[in-house]
Amino acid sequence: MATPPTPPASPSKAGTKGVPRHRRRQQMLEAATEEFGAHGYAAASLPAIAARVGVTKTLLHQYFGTKEELYLACLVPVGDRLLEGIRTAMGSDGTTPHTPHTPLRVLDSIFTALEGRREAWFVLYDTSLPPGGEAARRAAAYWTDIDRLAAGGTAELLRAAGSTDPLDADALKYVWRDLVATLVRWWVKHPEQTPAAMTRRCARLFAAAATLTGDGSTG
Repeated sequence: MATPPTPPASPSKAGTKGVPRHRRRQQMLEAATEEFGAHGYAAASLPAIAARVGVTKTLLHQYFGTKEELYLACLVPVGDRLLEGIRTAMGSDGTTPHTPHTPLRVLDSIFTALEGRREAWFVLYDTSLPPGGEAARRAAAYWTDIDRLAAGGTAELLRAAGSTDPLDADALKYVWRDLVATLVRWWVKHPEQTPAAMTRRCARLFAAAATLTGDGSTG
């Protein structure tokens, strides 16, 4: 996976005396997500996270325990949001029909889930996690669930197009996975782009790609 772009560091917040515990905890999670997303788990610095919030490293440990536990506290919310959004967009809950527009719905669900904390994508897909640990296990479980949804969706699209070749489906799954990662990385570099604007942009890109294959339809 390509190295994520490094966002500008947030200025250290001026102390947290009198800040409610739940708000201070949220500030720590936001700072940790930025740090893990920008530098990866291995290079992320707990003192840097504490400095972003204006607290001590000791207080950070009191709230979250170890570095791995802090990472998990950042990972789980984004992993759960992404899975819920993708499942709903794909109709896995049985309420949304699968149509040619489903890929755009899935992309919109991803952009929406990440809005306000786009660096969380790099927290989820962090290749520097120590192997064999709880962090690596939990992240891999999210990857597996997301890949399974992608495999089902791409296979269904191919069946609608008349292909039942399992190798076609496997190849398209890899293409889709890389496409999503590339679009998210581009989006992170363009913070002015809202989720809705990105979804519209993707629709235009898909329409342009269809013309390259001689298919003038957009859906």
